[in-house]
Amino acid sequence: MNDFLNEVWGGNPIRSYLTVAAVILFVWLFRSFISRYFAGLLYGIVHRIWKNVDKKAFTSLVLKPMGFFLLILVSVAALYKLNFPEELNETIYRYSIKEILQSLGTIILIVSLFELLLRLIDFIALILERKANLTPDQSDNQLIVFFKDFFKVILVIIGIMLVLRFAFSLDVGGLLTGLSIVGAAIALALRESLENLIASFIIFFDKPFITGDLVKVNAITGTVERIGLRSTRIRTEQKSYVTVPNKQMVDSILDNLSLRTQRRGDLKLEIGLQTPPASIEALLEGIRKIVGREEVEEYNVNLSEITSQAIVIVSDYYTAPIGIKEFFTIRQEINLAALKLMEELKIEIAGASTDVKLVSSR
Repeated sequence: MNDFLNEVWGGNPIRSYLTVAAVILFVWLFRSFISRYFAGLLYGIVHRIWKNVDKKAFTSLVLKPMGFFLLILVSVAALYKLNFPEELNETIYRYSIKEILQSLGTIILIVSLFELLLRLIDFIALILERKANLTPDQSDNQLIVFFKDFFKVILVIIGIMLVLRFAFSLDVGGLLTGLSIVGAAIALALRESLENLIASFIIFFDKPFITGDLVKVNAITGTVERIGLRSTRIRTEQKSYVTVPNKQMVDSILDNLSLRTQRRGDLKLEIGLQTPPASIEALLEGIRKIVGREEVEEYNVNLSEITSQAIVIVSDYYTAPIGIKEFFTIRQEINLAALKLMEELKIEIAGASTDVKLVSSR
């Protein structure tokens, strides 16, 4: 039996192959238990920082990527103990099969590690979002979403650098130096994207609007649903989904309708010139009673002007910053009440009736 285990196949004794296979098989079979143990250790570190962390949610989020990472880590470490068979070490386009497999293993190991780190960022963001939901201010929520995406991008860039350095043996420092030469050209080509990125920082720190605000910019009116690194997504009143570059959100004149203290409505009546002054006074008094309802906080009713075609009565009224549907209902009721009052007073809209005279010529 020992003679069989000591036989050398492909530069390694059979005993080594069996040992490596047993280690990998053991980790694969018990990876959930092992990863759960390490997840518990990691949870203890996180729990010291955030006391109200849900252990079950944390474990379920990191368990799968941690198990995959541990399996890859042990498999790569175990396989490195074996000598690669020289008879299989062919060269493919200046690279040997051994170098290709080593690079592939390094890439898989780095990718699995950074997948775990990305899950940790998601979990930290989840914790911060729950805390932010306890406050009425929504600016905290959008900051969390912004920085979660920002740190993910930074983490991906670091992962790519590590792959280039350890999998392909490239001099990252020299590569960055070389890239700095063309950095100016890239910056010019990506100038608009960089401007949008800078504008996103301005939005988050200056806070001209936050997620959930009703805004009007560049003839677009809608509710802000998401603020990203490059653009802001707005749900319009027509329920369409509009993407506006952050630079335009900063540089354009933006009306944050959610911050207004009142909502304004207008009523304009053009009545006929033949209307008696007493009827006009009664109409003015009746409109004041109509617009002076409970929902209206402030109003004005005036005989605005007398033109060659009509007598113009203008009324503007202001409600609290209520919802648009509720406001439309109030405006409709005021308009209908004004029409009924004009019918009761027998006052006609200018141009409603026209006298036609026939003149005979001799």
